[in-house]
Amino acid sequence: MSTARLPPTISRRGFAFGISALAGGLVLRTPAAFAQAQAQALATAKPVQPELTAWVVIQPDDSVLIRIARSDMGQGIFTSLPMLVAEELECDWARVKPEYAPVAEHLARKRVWGNMVTTDSVSVRRSHDYLRKAGAQARMMLVAEAASRWNCPAEECTARNSVVTHGPSGRTLRYGALAQAASARPVPENVALKRPQDWRLIGTSTRPFDMRAKVTGQPIYAIDVRVPGMLHAAVSACPAYGGKLKSFDAAKVMTLPGVRQVVQVGDTAVAVVASSWWQAKKALEALPVVWDEAASADVSSDAILKTLQQGLDAADVVVGHRIGDVDAALASAATRVTADYQVPYLAHATMEPQTCTAHVADGRAEVWAPTQNGEGTAQVVAQTLGLDPSKVVVHKCHLGGGFGRRGLSQDWARQAVLIAKAVGQPVKLIWTREEDMRHDFYRPMVVARQTAGFDSSGRLVGWKIRLCGSSIFASLAPHFMRNGQDLSMMNSLHKADMGYALPAFEAGYVMRNTAIPVGFWRAVNYSQNGFFREAFLDELARASKQDPYQFRRPLLAQAPRTLAVLDEAARRANWGKAPAGVHQGIAVVEFDDALCAQVVELSVDKDGGVKVHRVVCVIDPVFAVHPDTIMAQMEGCIIQALGAVLTGEITFKAGRAEQSNFHDYPLLRIHETPRIEIHIVASGTDAGQPWGAVGETGVPPLAPALVNAIFAATGQRVRSLPLKHHTLRPKA
Repeated sequence: MSTARLPPTISRRGFAFGISALAGGLVLRTPAAFAQAQAQALATAKPVQPELTAWVVIQPDDSVLIRIARSDMGQGIFTSLPMLVAEELECDWARVKPEYAPVAEHLARKRVWGNMVTTDSVSVRRSHDYLRKAGAQARMMLVAEAASRWNCPAEECTARNSVVTHGPSGRTLRYGALAQAASARPVPENVALKRPQDWRLIGTSTRPFDMRAKVTGQPIYAIDVRVPGMLHAAVSACPAYGGKLKSFDAAKVMTLPGVRQVVQVGDTAVAVVASSWWQAKKALEALPVVWDEAASADVSSDAILKTLQQGLDAADVVVGHRIGDVDAALASAATRVTADYQVPYLAHATMEPQTCTAHVADGRAEVWAPTQNGEGTAQVVAQTLGLDPSKVVVHKCHLGGGFGRRGLSQDWARQAVLIAKAVGQPVKLIWTREEDMRHDFYRPMVVARQTAGFDSSGRLVGWKIRLCGSSIFASLAPHFMRNGQDLSMMNSLHKADMGYALPAFEAGYVMRNTAIPVGFWRAVNYSQNGFFREAFLDELARASKQDPYQFRRPLLAQAPRTLAVLDEAARRANWGKAPAGVHQGIAVVEFDDALCAQVVELSVDKDGGVKVHRVVCVIDPVFAVHPDTIMAQMEGCIIQALGAVLTGEITFKAGRAEQSNFHDYPLLRIHETPRIEIHIVASGTDAGQPWGAVGETGVPPLAPALVNAIFAATGQRVRSLPLKHHTLRPKA
């Protein structure tokens, strides 16, 4: 399917410069005319079929177009979000067609589609209410139109499966016959929404819209975009963070096949533009470039780690969660346990490397972007080029992986429009895998020091955590800082995130920003803090000579949802009764109103090789819109997290990332993937309660459950990742 279609007659919802899906990919109308096309479309176009609400357009043939404001990067929202609308619309699900809401029109219509950000698993949990409302509003407008034609009260009519039926007489009218006139009716503001027990579509694993299309390679991803007159660009930024571009010799490559131009991109990068991307890449490799890396000489993983470890004792700490007087509790404790933990930088390693197609001409810009925030891309492009946002059109494409890389960090969009502006033709920029790996916005390296104390009877009386690492918000979203501090660095340790009832507790963070750019990685700060918290809890259980699962249960007495999920995971995994030679570890982590518990089963051979046999995962997302999607997301979370725990790390020397591709930053292979069991426990009863996250919730429990199982198998405590740096031996 095309992600940016233009109807035969352009409407305000489709005024963007006329792209259509053909066999060869996306086709743009003549570039020189696109400014005129936009102005003409806005001035004269009439819609083919007026919308009922901004979200819903129904055609005479009963097809239902439902617009999607968020971005699809494999998390299934092209199915789950239309389900929310269709549930209340009572339309024929087989006739539904999802399509991206156009970004330019969104801005022109004063953000009619609300928030376009796709991160932190917000797609369902932050838009379910207004999407269900949009469906109910459209249904009421259709029913009102039918009732007026029959001259009867609307209360005598019902809607089901794209048909309005008059109860007393049995007369029917299809949605397609009503939509044109119904769209002229006022949109009702107050509508009653269904109770969860009355849902017919939500909660079912209906066939995903785009499954067949994806399997057969039909969707247009940004890397697939083709436009007439398009050139290709390969880019190289200074390989050392903090360094700059000093000089390059364009003449050395201008005679190479296909080369059109060499473009300096800001003060840190250079690009070669050619007739094909391979020609551009080969010419870039041959381009003599001199980098100024003097400022990067002292930027290394070892130096950064030392700085962070020193930060654990620093006084400039911000406290995010405090219960009682933890220092007094620890001072009077009969027994204390202290441990330092650390995690490395991690790359996103999206299957589709960073890419963007751009055309800049006549004071306007048009881009085709794999963006997690279409509105944000438009703003970045406008700022980069000094344009008003109304002069920018962004066509959203499906993402070949996002994981936070394509949200606030939009360096790829900036580069694409700067290159296109210099060339004066449409240009598709594609990063090499090496460029992508070495110029990421990495998950931060973070260290943690944890101390807990027990009284003489073995009761846990206090627990103190200090974190130190680089802040994501400080560089990417300073407006989210509070008094200059990034409280999100303590996610999973705040009161709202932590179900454990403790007499004394304190979580604090010391910010130490470096030259290495950091950004949102799947589950963000929950990924490392969940590891710190749940692995240390296992230490405390062992120190008190208790079973790790049973140790947690009384601490969760005031968090019944969390306890229920933990209990279900233990039951499903047959906790304590693993096969001979197989050992278990358990963990439970809260993430944005969702709960996830996991049990990892593994064995360690005599040479220290680790084999993960099974992962049992229980998730409570409050409501399960599309259960198959939830299962797929949990499987994806577990596989990504498992690869990170076993081998994932990015290290730096003299400012340069030492890893470059999948040979030295391996992802989990098929033969390494364990048996994964997903169990959904949806506890929601009232649609007005907070809905939980899905797309990232399966990541945080995996690492602690795995290292806890490692301890059970070996008696060795793993406090730093990845696991590849540890020499393991099974218990004698």
